[in-house]
Amino acid sequence: MTAPIPPVPREIPDLPAIPWESTPVLKPSFVPVTAVVAPVRRPLVAAYRLLTALLAGAGVALEIYLAGPARALSYFQVQSTVLLAVVMLVSASRSWRPRRALPAALTGAVLLYVVIGAVVYHGLLAHTTPPFTMTGATAPPARWHAQWAALQVLHTLVPLAAVLDWLLLTPASRMHLRQAAGWLLFPLAYLIFLLTRARSLYPFLDVPAHGYRHTLANALLLGLAIYASAVLLIALDHARPSPVRRRV
Repeated sequence: MTAPIPPVPREIPDLPAIPWESTPVLKPSFVPVTAVVAPVRRPLVAAYRLLTALLAGAGVALEIYLAGPARALSYFQVQSTVLLAVVMLVSASRSWRPRRALPAALTGAVLLYVVIGAVVYHGLLAHTTPPFTMTGATAPPARWHAQWAALQVLHTLVPLAAVLDWLLLTPASRMHLRQAAGWLLFPLAYLIFLLTRARSLYPFLDVPAHGYRHTLANALLLGLAIYASAVLLIALDHARPSPVRRRV
């Protein structure tokens, strides 16, 4: 007669309990597109951006020659055009090699600055009396004169080239709303610089002529307009069709 088989224990006391609550849970991580697919070489894009950088540099150089370095480099549009020339030059190099594109936070900011400068010029300064010039001259620049050409390059041709680059050569939906506030830092610093000058370069921000109250009100309205323009630019960037794949 065989011995009875002992019952199987329901629990094994020698094994510790599995800490289900403390077990780390792996979360999905974002993998950049360029980590999977390498950027492609875009020689035509590189050539266009190089030409845009040269055009911007030529406009700045002409204005410096006409107005002098200290005065010319004090204008918002000249400073913005210098930034655009550098960004376009680096972008041309990255499109030629090829390399990853510059961050949209940088390219979007520079695009916003040159467009704002163009809108302010054509909307508020192009038809003022006395006429607006960057050289300080009181006579309006004659058509096809060097000063007229410099104004058109800085406030028309360069911003138009930047907008075309954004629309036709830059992937869409790369800008984000959280970047809009950061884009205001440069215009805010420039407004502070203008308000500390003895005489402003722009008639609507001239403290000796209008007083601090009126000038600060104009500066506030201008700041709100710049922020609204930044939000609009981001919305348009997400609404427009992408001309190229996100991998570039």
